[in-house]
Amino acid sequence: MKNTKINMIVIALAAAMLATGCSSTAQSSSEETALKTSVTVTDKSSDENTATDSTQTADSESSDDSTSTEIKNVEKSQSSTVSTANASSGGKLDASDMFTDRDLTQTADMEDAEYYTAADNDTYEITKAGVYVISGSAENCTIKVNANDDDKVQIVLDGVEITNDSSPVIYIVNADKTFVTTTSDSSNSLSVSGTFTADGDTNTDAVIFSKDDITLNGLGTLNIDSASGNGITSKDDLKITGGTYSITSALDALEANDSIRISGGTFTINTGKDAMHSENDEDDTAGYVYICGGTFDITASSDGIRATTVAQIDDGTFTISAPEGIESTYIQINGGDINIGATDDGVNASQKSSSETVTFDMTGGTLTVSMGSGDTDAIDSNGNVSVSGGTINITCPTESFDYDGTASYTGGTIIVNGETLSEIPTPKMMGGGRMGGNGGQMGGRGGFRV
Repeated sequence: MKNTKINMIVIALAAAMLATGCSSTAQSSSEETALKTSVTVTDKSSDENTATDSTQTADSESSDDSTSTEIKNVEKSQSSTVSTANASSGGKLDASDMFTDRDLTQTADMEDAEYYTAADNDTYEITKAGVYVISGSAENCTIKVNANDDDKVQIVLDGVEITNDSSPVIYIVNADKTFVTTTSDSSNSLSVSGTFTADGDTNTDAVIFSKDDITLNGLGTLNIDSASGNGITSKDDLKITGGTYSITSALDALEANDSIRISGGTFTINTGKDAMHSENDEDDTAGYVYICGGTFDITASSDGIRATTVAQIDDGTFTISAPEGIESTYIQINGGDINIGATDDGVNASQKSSSETVTFDMTGGTLTVSMGSGDTDAIDSNGNVSVSGGTINITCPTESFDYDGTASYTGGTIIVNGETLSEIPTPKMMGGGRMGGNGGQMGGRGGFRV
């Protein structure tokens, strides 16, 4: 009975500490809001968070309650660093199972890890599940994963500097899922200086190239430089939940076929194409971008964020300089602080997917758009516009809102060139059969033009 009472007290204290961590994070700086909470807990034996997978259910896409999970981990009396995604409820995308506990665990279990020091002109091939710690400097060295379909592999970067001429530095040929984790306070640099060479029928065009699911996380820094291709590519899902990233790429910085999901991290991106690009050439119902945390400084030559189906932002701090800031079929902003400087469209909702209705939907957060001169639109939707919350602040010499469908304004604040509006402005050019909202009136709500 005495032990039971002590255990109950320990659990209660743990719950109180976690609650305090959440509340303090809510008042933290913009950089710290990349993660809703960061707590050091004990977790070596937890199936979801353990770095070595004794069972293949360890990384199931579950939607465990984060607080309950963390308290349970404290009871287990072991250690790892876990972050919790700051997802909003009721969004266009179901955010309940975007990230597993292991995705959100920023450290690896090193108990049974294998260690490798990078060497010139060497391929280090990983053929089974486990944790592999990489360190050292080398040229033309590739970390290659070619494991079984149900294997989970964790590559831990612990002070790595590798420059290749024409091959990916990390090349994932086959695995159930691969984690790339940076150790605390470590600095890691991966680069490809020349033109990528194909691997048979596979066009390996990224410094980190994966044919399967990949998650990047950790407590260190990862610098990526791609002189002629992409920074990071996944042919399935690409997730990032922590770490500091500096990516310079000739083409897309982050590219994935099925989804890009980000819950935290600090990003500095300079790209000759899109900063984030999610598209499946064979299936236009796939390819979304979901972000619920992180700090982003993006300079792109094309799009800041580009998704085929849905681009949903629940949280995060963004500074985007690009011809187009955000582009997708359905764009939903539920939170975050987004600053866009664009020369074409600040936000562009256009038909890229047969599964979604073209829509710009603002429910919360702050969206600031500054447009250059010329034929530019701050918010451009080839379909509908809906604003029910948040703040939109537009500086635009030409068109603040341009839409072809309906316009609905039921909440939030809209400021255009310093003037607070009571309705969504009617597009100046009413060609193409545009019909406004509010009972089907032509040109939006009451014919106000800005």
